[in-house]
Amino acid sequence: MMPILYDLRIFGYDLSLPTYGLLLAIAFLAALAVAVRGARREGIETTAITDIWIISLLAGVIGAKLLLYLLDWRYYFDNPAAILASLRSAGVWYGGLLVAVAACLIVVKRRGLDGWVIGDIAAPAISLGQAIGRLGCFAAGCCYGKACELPWAVTFSNPRAHEITGVPLSVPLHPTQLYHALADFTLFLILLRLVPRRRFNGQALLAYLILYAILRGVIEAFRGDPRGALGALSTSQILGAAILLVAGWLYVKRSRTPSAARVASAARTAAAARPAPRG
Repeated sequence: MMPILYDLRIFGYDLSLPTYGLLLAIAFLAALAVAVRGARREGIETTAITDIWIISLLAGVIGAKLLLYLLDWRYYFDNPAAILASLRSAGVWYGGLLVAVAACLIVVKRRGLDGWVIGDIAAPAISLGQAIGRLGCFAAGCCYGKACELPWAVTFSNPRAHEITGVPLSVPLHPTQLYHALADFTLFLILLRLVPRRRFNGQALLAYLILYAILRGVIEAFRGDPRGALGALSTSQILGAAILLVAGWLYVKRSRTPSAARVASAARTAAAARPAPRG
């Protein structure tokens, strides 16, 4: 694949434009555009969404890195220089999600916003961002799959991809990055349709957490990269199972609360009756 788009030498310095980084930037902007559109539909100031998005991004990057180091703390404790080398990797997604949610809740509370509504706005945007970001994973070679002989297997041959991500070269592998991208984009379409039709605030967010945990758990079975495990389950499968249980319980609880449905319906009606703020 193509982990590096361009190599440049400027004023005696060698600079590279990584494909992964470029696609992550595109993913952030595309997801933000979807979130802003959702905020306007809900009658929420778009500046609030933009602030939340930026803060959540920074918190997510920190959380993903922290969980990466915690899962293999002994290695990084014995090899502190590896911490700098690992800065090129994205980290562990669920670590980023948990820290980003915590940071988002703090901002939402201070702004006096409804966290469930913000979550519904964010859910399809996150899915779209993930779908684009996984294409960056495919270009870089990270999050690679197990060896296989299927007709759609992919074979990496770029030495720089191996250097950056450790992906095996000249070995047919499951294109798990593309599995992820397809699953995330499908989830994006489902959530995009669900948000304006939701029966209670938080439905789209909880549906995202439930469906993503299931899809991620299945795809993890085809992953071949080292990412931590407990017995036969990977770290992401264990965290996903926990999130699935909590989100499933909250989904059932909120769906059975009449007030949640009335609040969601009243909020959508009020938002539709007034011009959406431009922020």
